[in-house]
Amino acid sequence: MTTTRTGVAIVGAGPRGTGILERLGASLDELYPGGELDVHMIDPYPVGAGRIWRNEQSSLLAMNSMAADVTMFTDDTVVCAGPIRPGPSFAQWAELLRTGGLIGEAVDDLEPELATELRAVTDTTFPSRRLQSEYLAWVFRRVVAGLPDRVRVHVHRGRATALTEDGDEQLVTVGGLPEPLRVDTVVLASGHLDASPTDDERELASRAQELGLRYLPPEQTTDSDLSVIAPGETVIVRGMGLAFIDLVVLLFSGRGGRFEEQANGELRYVPSGAEPRLVAGSPRGAPYHSKTHYQLQAGRPPLPRFFGPDVLDPLTRTGRPLELRGELWPLMAKEIAWGWYHELLQGHPERVRLDWDTFADRFVALDWDSPEMAALIAQTVPDPVDRIDFTALDRPIDGLRAATLAELQPLVRVRIAEDLRQHVDPAHTAHLGAFIAMLSVYGEVTRLQGERVLSDRSRAYDVNWWQSFFNSVASGPPGFRVRELLALSRAGHIDFLGPGMWVDIDEQSQVFRTGSAALDGAPPVTASVVVDARLPDPSADRTVDPLLAGLIRDGAAAEDILRDDDGTVLRNTGLIRVRPADGALLDADGEVHPRRFAVGPHTVVKVAGAFTRPGMNAQSLRYNDAVARAVLDSLPPARPEEVSSAA
Repeated sequence: MTTTRTGVAIVGAGPRGTGILERLGASLDELYPGGELDVHMIDPYPVGAGRIWRNEQSSLLAMNSMAADVTMFTDDTVVCAGPIRPGPSFAQWAELLRTGGLIGEAVDDLEPELATELRAVTDTTFPSRRLQSEYLAWVFRRVVAGLPDRVRVHVHRGRATALTEDGDEQLVTVGGLPEPLRVDTVVLASGHLDASPTDDERELASRAQELGLRYLPPEQTTDSDLSVIAPGETVIVRGMGLAFIDLVVLLFSGRGGRFEEQANGELRYVPSGAEPRLVAGSPRGAPYHSKTHYQLQAGRPPLPRFFGPDVLDPLTRTGRPLELRGELWPLMAKEIAWGWYHELLQGHPERVRLDWDTFADRFVALDWDSPEMAALIAQTVPDPVDRIDFTALDRPIDGLRAATLAELQPLVRVRIAEDLRQHVDPAHTAHLGAFIAMLSVYGEVTRLQGERVLSDRSRAYDVNWWQSFFNSVASGPPGFRVRELLALSRAGHIDFLGPGMWVDIDEQSQVFRTGSAALDGAPPVTASVVVDARLPDPSADRTVDPLLAGLIRDGAAAEDILRDDDGTVLRNTGLIRVRPADGALLDADGEVHPRRFAVGPHTVVKVAGAFTRPGMNAQSLRYNDAVARAVLDSLPPARPEEVSSAA
C-alpha cells in the first residue's frame, strides 16, 4: 500500500536538536500511535555536536563541566509528562567504551589523540570539546537507533535558508537541496545565532579601519582570525568570560607556550615567543569564578524551598507585574543561601556552632536581609570565609585601587587566587551547594520571564544583572584555566585592568586607549588591537541567519520589545517571542503558529544549556519534553489509509 508520511523538520542538529528528537521518540507511541514519521535534521555542522561542539576545533579547548556532570538523558529526578529514558552520562559513556560495553563501538574507533584522552577520563575530568563532540555524536546515533521502524531520520548537511508555507504544509529551503522540504511541523533549534554588528560596534570598526587599527568584534572565539594579532604586541581585550578563556588558550598554548608545575604548587609559563601581551578588563573586572572541583558532602539540598511554584504562583496570580530585584531577589538570595548552608552545616559540622535542624528552623522563619538573619549566621558560622557573601560573589574585586597598572596586578592576583582556592579545596563545598541552588533559581526565573509576569522594566534591567551574575558564578572555567591565567599574569603576559573598564580611540595618536575605575590617575594603556571577547548579543533584528531574518521581515516571527508604563521602549531584547509552555512561535500580531516551534538562546525562554548535570530535574530536559510533546500534538492524525501494513 502506498503511504503518506508525516514530516517534522528540526533546524539545528546540535545537542538541543538531538534532545528534541530523543523526546519525540519517548512520547511517540502515546501521542502519535501507528503513524509513520519522517524527521529531517538540518545543520551545516555535524549532527549531535553542531557548531559549538564540532570535532574540527583546537584540541586545547576544554569543556567547563566535569565528565560526571554532563548528560543528555532524563533520569528519575526529571519531572515531565513524557516517559523517562535513562542513558549514560559522559563519564559513564567513556567507561562503557573503555570496557567494551557498547555494541559496535570501540575506543580504537576514535582518532588516536581522542582515544588516549578517553582512556584517562575520570568523573572529575574536564574533557576536551572534541571528545564531547564524540559523546554527542554517539548520543545522536543511540537516539536514532532507538526509534521505531515507522520513524525515519534524514540528515541534511546544509543551512536552512527560508521557511514558508503552502496551506498547512511547511516548506523549508535547505542549501544543497533542489526542492524545499515539505513537512507538517518545524522546530527551530539553531542555538547561538550570529548577528551583524551593533551601531557602536560598526562605528568602532569603521574608525579603527580609517586609522589603521584592528578591531575584532564579538563572535565565537574559535571562528576568529587571530592571525591578525602579531607576536609581542599589546592587545586590549574587553570581556573576561568563557570567550576570554578560549582567546587566552589559543593565543598562548595555541602558539606553542606551555605551563610547568613548580615546587610551590604554582604554574610557571614557558613562552614560545609567538604570544602577544593582553590587557584585559570588563565591567566586573575579574574572570568568572572557577568551577568547583569537588562533590557535595551532604547530598543535594532540598529544593526548591523559598523560590519555587508554591511561593511564586500566588504572587503571579495577583496579576500585577513582579520586580525581580526589589521583590524577588530576597527570596532568590535566601534560596541560594539555603543551598550554601545546607552543605556547610551538614557536610562540615566542625566549622559551625549549631546543628542543621536547629539552624534550619530559625533560618526558615527569618527574612534574608534582616538583622536577625545576619545575627543567626554570625552566631552559627564563626569564620567569615564560610558565610555566603553575594556582593563579593558578584563583584569580587570591587574597591581595589592602584596608582599604576603594575601595582594593581598583585592585588588582583591575590583575589583571584583565593577564589580559586575555595573552589578546589574540599573544605569549601558550600560553594557547590550554592551552585546547585542557583540552578534551581535560574529555572524559576526563566519560567517567570517566559510567563511575562515580570515587569518590562525588570526584564529590561534586572534580568540582565541576574544573567550576568549567574554566568559569573555558575558558568566559569575549570580551575586549571584560572591557574594558567595567574601564571600568565605573573609572567607579564596578561595584565588585569580591574573593574569599570573603558575603551576609546585617541584620534591624534591613532591608537586605542583603555583604563578602569581601579586606576585613578594612571596613564591609559594604548594598543593597535581591540578584541571584544564575547558572543554577539542576541538580535532578531540584526540576525544574519537567513531563515529567521525572513520570518522577522514577513511578520511571521517577532522580537520581544520591552516598554515602560508610558509605552516608551526600554530595550529590544533581541529574542524571538514564543509561547512559554512549549516554544510555539508567535508572529508579529502575537498569534501562535500551530506548527512552528523555537527553542534555545535566541528565544525568550532562556533555558540553561542544551545538556545538563544528572540527577537535577534539569530545566533543559523538562523543556525539551514539553516542546517535543507539543510537536507531536501538532501533527495531523494518521488516517487509516496512511498507515503501512507493517504498522
